[in-house]
Amino acid sequence: MDIFANFGSGLLVAIEPMNLLYCFVGVFLGTFIGVLPGIGSMAAISMILPLSFYLEPTSALVMIAGVYYGAEYGGSIASILMNIPGTPSSSITCIDGYPMAREGRAGIALFTSAIASFGGGMIGMVVMAVLAPALASLALNFGPTEYFAVILLGLVSASAVSNGSPIKGVAMVVAGLMLGTMGVDITTGTERFTLGIPELRDGVNLVVVAMGLFGVGELIVSIKANASGAHQTNIDYKQFYPNRAEWKSILNPILRGGAIGSFFGALPGTGQTVASAVAYAVEKKVSRNRGNFGKGAIEGVAVPESANNSATQTAFIPTLTLGVPGSASMALVIGALMIHGITPGPRLLVEHADLFWGLVASFLIGNLMLLVLNIPMIGLWVRLLQIPYKYMYPTIIVLICMGVYSVNNNVFDIWLTLAFGWAGYLMRLFRFEPAPLLIGFVLGPMMEEQLRRAMLLSRGDPLVFLTRPISGVLIAITVALLAWTFISALRAQRGNRGSRRSAE
Repeated sequence: MDIFANFGSGLLVAIEPMNLLYCFVGVFLGTFIGVLPGIGSMAAISMILPLSFYLEPTSALVMIAGVYYGAEYGGSIASILMNIPGTPSSSITCIDGYPMAREGRAGIALFTSAIASFGGGMIGMVVMAVLAPALASLALNFGPTEYFAVILLGLVSASAVSNGSPIKGVAMVVAGLMLGTMGVDITTGTERFTLGIPELRDGVNLVVVAMGLFGVGELIVSIKANASGAHQTNIDYKQFYPNRAEWKSILNPILRGGAIGSFFGALPGTGQTVASAVAYAVEKKVSRNRGNFGKGAIEGVAVPESANNSATQTAFIPTLTLGVPGSASMALVIGALMIHGITPGPRLLVEHADLFWGLVASFLIGNLMLLVLNIPMIGLWVRLLQIPYKYMYPTIIVLICMGVYSVNNNVFDIWLTLAFGWAGYLMRLFRFEPAPLLIGFVLGPMMEEQLRRAMLLSRGDPLVFLTRPISGVLIAITVALLAWTFISALRAQRGNRGSRRSAE
């Protein structure tokens, strides 16, 4: 009953006129900025942060949170329509969202994304309200060995994201791991794989890799295919909404994605990209429609968007209750709170209960605002596909270059993005999926850091990963998943050979 009473008091705080206004400002600006390729939630929060200094703490936090999950939703729009991830986590949405758009089902994909984001956000809100203390204590039990095991599980799951041969999926993950090691080693200060290029001392930026592999790569594929005109010339508003069978098919993926995203969002250092990748891999294994994944499966849009938004909500759990930012965006949230004289930590729920529960209640209002704001705009977004390619191509390239350049104000990043674009094109020619590479690139440096910490604390004993209960269970699950993936691939290969022989 305390939870309902606390949530009720938080709802009274959230519906105050000024808090409602700044919640709307946050989700509107977040969605708009999220649509722009390469900007992302961190840049969006950075842009809005100076304004928050002049607001009340609750209004400031509600607005920043609105920008955060609004940008994550907005990223799916560019992913579905142009195969350009607006945010790194929305790169998983590209896998099935863009094929749906190419089939003339962009409206359904966008509607599914909005509904799944709302569903995932609601799951994350409930988890934050009900399980915040329990999840905070569980996160405290995670040391370097547990984080290494979680990341290893995410990498193995990433290989399952790839369509076709799991060997190619593993190869792409390894390539991403190697790419993630480029730059100066933070422990020894030694340059690694920089090829003597000064601009690579800091490594390759995630935005560069994502924009190149997905944005420029897809652009080259379209140009080489001599595509002309627009994706879709006739827009039927009835095509904007899923039919009864599609509604049934996305319900369970939304629930599973929300559950997985809530778990990973509460773990500092994992975040939305890991949650989306793992949720997609799990759904691909359990779905009856697994053969259509990567070709425009509606479940492939629902599950990563649900996981993404639920992870966005629960990311506030370690940030507010432990004072541990799970990402750079959450670090900005902590900075905004400390400017207002509020120190995040276990005492925040007691000393600033109105702020915490007001934020939780604002998730409900903000996600409703996103739904009301974006569903009527589906027609506008879909009409972008009517723009002829001769106008669309230069616009996309300009947006990509602007997004990439804005990260470090470095022209070298633009040339590097073009190089990754050609690499992405070659991958598609030889049927290598770029998504596992991107996931390996994101998780690789984190896994290396946790591995080093675990080895230092255990004085080089590798058995520490098996003797600690949580990491031991996670590694066992990883091994089982890897074995299942290869066994399934062998069975499928034998089945194909058998069908060929019978056909002959």
